[in-house]
Amino acid sequence: MKDTLLLIDANSLIHRAFHALPPFTTPDGRPSGALYGLASILIKVFKERPPRFGVAAFDHPAPTIREGLYKEYKATRPPAADTLISQLKESPGLLKVFGMRTLTHAGWEADDIVATLAHRFSDRENLRIIILSGDLDMLQMVDGEKIVVEAPKKGISNTIIYGRDEVKERFGVLPEFLTDFKGLVGDTSDNIPGVPGIGPKTASDLISRYGALEDLYQELAEIGIPNRKLQQKLRDYKDQAFLSKELATLKKDLPLDIEFEDLRITSPLTNPELTGYLENLGFESLVKRIEEHNST
Repeated sequence: MKDTLLLIDANSLIHRAFHALPPFTTPDGRPSGALYGLASILIKVFKERPPRFGVAAFDHPAPTIREGLYKEYKATRPPAADTLISQLKESPGLLKVFGMRTLTHAGWEADDIVATLAHRFSDRENLRIIILSGDLDMLQMVDGEKIVVEAPKKGISNTIIYGRDEVKERFGVLPEFLTDFKGLVGDTSDNIPGVPGIGPKTASDLISRYGALEDLYQELAEIGIPNRKLQQKLRDYKDQAFLSKELATLKKDLPLDIEFEDLRITSPLTNPELTGYLENLGFESLVKRIEEHNST
């Protein structure tokens, strides 16, 4: 049997839960909807396919390297609500009672930490890596059945696991070409510009025919492409296309001081500290789910 390493992109999951669920509050009046959603997803994972290893990554509050490359990166996002910020601050405590370590790294985002760990441990034998994230940028890390991404499909209760086939069906390109895809179409959620006027269909067609962005532009330089209007557009926005690809590419070599055995998890659903923590938050329904699972 294979071991499982669970890598959690915590910021994206908490944001997803915050916007998907009603504004619950704890018995003493603190906002708790996002914490409820995160706990619910974790209970589902540990009931259905408990990982033996796991870690959760968070964004660092310092400015990111990407903002240095492009000052408008994520600039269109509204400021986080105070009720979300308070739950982000509390969430490491929730993850701790699930037995999960948490990591941050100055200058980089949570998904870069996840990408680094997935890349670092991908060559271990008998290990399957599941990335749990609400951000589809993580799909560039999918590698056959070795590395898959589990993401909420609707709200937070249902999830979908993305392998190579699911990525191709969703975007029209394989995982290794997703950054080239973003280089062409951009990403409105992160304010990555891409090439104006190029949509998903055109981008996937170009990638299917020419491959990576570097190969496409080599073709433009040497031979050209039949659609002259599109060719000129690509030439006009070459620098912006490559900047967009760079912004979309996850960092895979952060100097994280952590060893694989540091990530071991021991049966959190049988830990009284977990149920006590959830009871304190007023999550009686989640406590009941755990108790029913433990009694079977």
